[in-house]
Amino acid sequence: MKQISSRDNPTFKSLHSLVENAREQRQRQQTLIDGIHLLEVYRQHAGMPQTLLLAESALENVGLMRLAEAFSGVETLCLRDSLFRELSGVAAPTGIAAVIAIPPAHDRAPTQTCVFLDAVQDAGNVGSILRSAAAAGVSDVLMGTGCAGAWTPRVLRAAQGAHFSLNIRELLDLPGVLKQLSMPGVATVVTDAVPLYQLDLKRPVAWLFGNEGSGLSAELLAAASLRATIPLAAATESLNVAAAAAICLFEGLRQRS
Repeated sequence: MKQISSRDNPTFKSLHSLVENAREQRQRQQTLIDGIHLLEVYRQHAGMPQTLLLAESALENVGLMRLAEAFSGVETLCLRDSLFRELSGVAAPTGIAAVIAIPPAHDRAPTQTCVFLDAVQDAGNVGSILRSAAAAGVSDVLMGTGCAGAWTPRVLRAAQGAHFSLNIRELLDLPGVLKQLSMPGVATVVTDAVPLYQLDLKRPVAWLFGNEGSGLSAELLAAASLRATIPLAAATESLNVAAAAAICLFEGLRQRS
């Protein structure tokens, strides 16, 4: 087990760069997952990580060391607690993390209900939408430019393992992709739209969710076949995009069921 106790350590610098930079994650096709739950979900869906990371204090935790034994044969690094906390990005990390290979995305055109994310910038929102999509039985999530990186640690934490049951594609020309699909695009908007519960969602649709502040781009909105709105109480202007996505996705699931 290799010990890392300095921020000047080249391995730590490489790990820090991987955690902080979505572009580097895409270039290296690697990311970092943090915590017991994500490690166990990854092992269930994808197998062994490339590198296991342990905080020094984890060496005294019987449960964590038992989990670490399940990854015998994997390169293991032991980091000073402050360095591990810096990589984790949370105030009280569990003490175990791993570097994993990002699963390759399939370029196939979706044939079932799918999700388009248009410049959704907040990592928590992106992760929550991925989690809702997986729970609602959606397989494909297509992301345009301006979105938070799908494989950043913050998005991974918010999605809680949903990544590993989804086909996620990033940096796409969303209007161009939508025009090639044989299903209608449903733009989620606040006004001038059909109430969600009046739509026929038994057929496959492409849900279009936009930026937290400005909504969908004009080009993607123009490419949509339908516009949907969620009926709200009179004193309410709008919903958080992740909440709106969950409502739409589960109304679709309800109708299909």
